[in-house]
Amino acid sequence: MAKVVIALGGNALGNSANEQLAKAELAAKSIADLIIAGHQVVIAHGNGPQVGQIRLAFEKANADDPEKIMPFPECTAMSQGYIGYHLQQAIDEELVARDLKEVPVISMLTQVVVDPADPAFSNPTKPIGGYYSEEEAQKIMTETGDVYKEDAGRGWRRMVASPKPVDIYEKMSLKTLVEAGHIVIACGGGGIPVQYQGTRYQGIDAVIDKDFAAAKMAALIDADIFIILTAVDHVFVNFGKENQKALIEENVPQMKAYIAENQFAPGSMLPKVEAAIDFAESKDGRKAIIASLEQATEAINGTSGTAIKN
Repeated sequence: MAKVVIALGGNALGNSANEQLAKAELAAKSIADLIIAGHQVVIAHGNGPQVGQIRLAFEKANADDPEKIMPFPECTAMSQGYIGYHLQQAIDEELVARDLKEVPVISMLTQVVVDPADPAFSNPTKPIGGYYSEEEAQKIMTETGDVYKEDAGRGWRRMVASPKPVDIYEKMSLKTLVEAGHIVIACGGGGIPVQYQGTRYQGIDAVIDKDFAAAKMAALIDADIFIILTAVDHVFVNFGKENQKALIEENVPQMKAYIAENQFAPGSMLPKVEAAIDFAESKDGRKAIIASLEQATEAINGTSGTAIKN
């Protein structure tokens, strides 16, 4: 039996509550397969589309009173709650259907600690919220000091930093639940980003990449395998070209060499590969896998996906 951390992409969970619940049920089947096989499973998930919808809803509802717009850390907490609720329901239902009623499933709000000195704060690049005209954006920047930039020709959007995770605030509770045999859903959307300010941790406007947060969680709970489930069965080099090649089993130095060759798209496959490397390097014997949701069991068994070892 292996201790496995699974990272599910937010885009894989749909664009509406009904679509998300249906896709959560699909993900639950692959997760249940791993549990049936005897693995101990912890799940992280993305929240890109969902947290954007939450923030935009508050922006539209309070267009005349910006003070009432929900702060971004709270939007992340909301997305953790309802995505975790759907995943928890779906996994529990799937386990009951397979006569595993005694396996507890729980989702937990998770705060992820970031370093105030992280260089990402000097160059915010993650767009959040709605689109504005340049004139509107310039006015908001003057009034608030927030950073807005033009986004893909569709208008101006607020940009926030994407710092690396340093620690998980709830790690002791997380470890206790995992050691007690619970199936835990945590670090949703990369976690609620917090910094230590004054006498306590406080939420900040930032976006933590969910794969980096999941890799950090996997290392903290001493997982054996970290698996990133995405839309493709393998990582490829020379992707989309005549000589494209699927990577099956690679070591960390080779994957770093591929990164140096710019083989992986920034904002897409690159952070997944970097997060996989972070986990594989964190301790001897650990393995990271990048694979498709439908091939999760096969990836664990070594017949699908791209495995990365130190």
